[in-house]
Amino acid sequence: MSAAAVRHDWTRDEVAALFAMPFNDLLHRAHETHRQYHDPNAVQVSTLLSIKTGGCPEDCSYCPQAARYDTGVQAQKLMSVEAVVARAQAAKDAGASRFCMGAAWRSPKDRDVAKVAQIISAVKGLGLETCATLGMLNGEQADTLKAAGLDYYNHNLDTAPEFYGEIIQTRQYQDRLDTLEHVREAGLKTCCGGIVGMGETRSQRAGLLQTLANLPEHPESVPINQLVRVKGTPLENSQALDPFEFVRTIAVARILMPASMVRLSAGRQDMDDAVQALCFHAGANSIFYGEKLLVTGNPEVEHDRALFRRLDLHPLEVVEHSGTVHADIVEPCAA
Repeated sequence: MSAAAVRHDWTRDEVAALFAMPFNDLLHRAHETHRQYHDPNAVQVSTLLSIKTGGCPEDCSYCPQAARYDTGVQAQKLMSVEAVVARAQAAKDAGASRFCMGAAWRSPKDRDVAKVAQIISAVKGLGLETCATLGMLNGEQADTLKAAGLDYYNHNLDTAPEFYGEIIQTRQYQDRLDTLEHVREAGLKTCCGGIVGMGETRSQRAGLLQTLANLPEHPESVPINQLVRVKGTPLENSQALDPFEFVRTIAVARILMPASMVRLSAGRQDMDDAVQALCFHAGANSIFYGEKLLVTGNPEVEHDRALFRRLDLHPLEVVEHSGTVHADIVEPCAA
């Protein structure tokens, strides 16, 4: 069986047609694609820590860290190097292979980037993959983070271009695309996905995945977040997304971006084990592991370990080559 083609020219109609496939047919195609590029029983495990919480000036309608919303999140300063390293070591001891650090900035100042660079260097010294999400970056800031040892930069597109203005008004879609370009030019890997369940249509979910798949390079990691409806945010009363529609989204993402890691991110706390099992079958092969995702809940470590045992899954091994830490599955696996 030949490996599924890696394309960057998907049309909206083609993506919509994938969403419209009979559920079992879609999962079959997605799972076959997954097997061509990945170990179907391995899941990459990451831990996410908020290193600077709250006080963000943006108006993202889903976000409890926006200063303008009364969500109970208290603004906190950037954590110290020592405090972050202690949490990173604990994450590694618990089985995480990637440590992701989030800071609630619209765009960091150069002095902020210098401080985060020190944190990244220290965490990288533990032998973990490093990922950061700090808001919008310019080219020089991306270069600084790369020099510090950052592996991945997370900057989500959130939703389809035509729906974006319904969710965020304080920045433009192009701003996000520009940051991704700066990150790629610096030689960083990209972690870029979106959020579903914000009131978008299926066509708009298709538009998000089409935009991701047609980037100049597919994101190495594609987090698919299910909206966490936080009291105090404009989306707190949004209608919950049908769980099978979420599974469809995972499957389509796998087909469109076959070599990428597709991650179950926010909202996993509200998914039962059967839905998560379907997501893994459909091509999800990365999770966030631990008690929190920034400021929202996440399934506890012991529950995840038990689920892995029940599904005969194992954490994806991360190996070192020439001093660079990376996942050791990057080319299509033998069928």
